[in-house]
Amino acid sequence: MKSDLFSSENMAQQATAPGMTLQNAKSIKYAVNGEMYARQGSMIAFRGDLQFERKGQGLGGLLKRAVTGEGLPLMAVRGQGEAWFAHEAADCFIVDMEQGDVLTVNGRNVLCFDATLSYEIKTVKGGGMTGGGVFNSIFTGYGKLGLMCEGHPIVIPVTPQQPVCVDTDAVVGWSANLTTSLHRSQSLGSMVRGGSGEAVQLRLDGEGFVIVRPSEVKPEKPSAN
Repeated sequence: MKSDLFSSENMAQQATAPGMTLQNAKSIKYAVNGEMYARQGSMIAFRGDLQFERKGQGLGGLLKRAVTGEGLPLMAVRGQGEAWFAHEAADCFIVDMEQGDVLTVNGRNVLCFDATLSYEIKTVKGGGMTGGGVFNSIFTGYGKLGLMCEGHPIVIPVTPQQPVCVDTDAVVGWSANLTTSLHRSQSLGSMVRGGSGEAVQLRLDGEGFVIVRPSEVKPEKPSAN
């Protein structure tokens, strides 16, 4: 049988080392040798001796998710084998985190990560009155973090001289040393006339970067899990 379908760029190869790699722009391959974590329902294929188990968020995480709809619905993947992860054909990216790095990420953009990374769901200061999530996931430790977003992301530097304001429906994450606050960019007169649709943003100050997606978030489909 012959087809472009069977080209080398589409063919899955046997992993040569444990860990996370990009299979292509839309999926991540993970060679599991022990344990790793992934978004619930994101596994699209696997081979080998692997078990998938829902991972609890703890009482605090469950309460925050119940109130806000945000959070990290995770599953633990254990054993030895290879698994492929994707979510609605979103673009995938891998972040290599080193000791001392801290990254805050919207839970909707997390696909999978090494068990050596730690995360905590925290309140985003200034986010309570905006349209996006009030809580983000703070990642620390050493390892790889697989992210996803609809479209190719834009990374915008933030400096003390040039703070950046972002739409919370478009933001993916930012370096956690930045401070956040509420920014109102629409006048009262404009609001009375119906508004521009861009009334309030999240302002980021300090030295670092912010990652945004080239579209506003769509409502997620109800999870079957």
